[in-house]
Amino acid sequence: PLSGVSLSAQSPKGQVAPGDRLVLKCVVAMKTGPLSFSWHRGGSAAPLGTGPCLELRHVGDNDSGHYQCQASNGDSMAESVPLNVTIL
Repeated sequence: PLSGVSLSAQSPKGQVAPGDRLVLKCVVAMKTGPLSFSWHRGGSAAPLGTGPCLELRHVGDNDSGHYQCQASNGDSMAESVPLNVTIL
């Protein structure tokens, strides 16, 4: 089973100035087999992206919120603790 899914941002504490670029990275500590990823904000079912990284170019006020990544290896799925992104 997958475990140790975590999220990291290139900006400290997930704080970004309007117009800046935000890159979020999904890291899986224990992995087996090929992984698939999906990114979500604020509990939305529609994925924002499907790769190990999510890049938001030119962030705005509507990009703030709790971001979460889900990793799946086909047999099991694990998700990260939500990261709160704040647009300054």
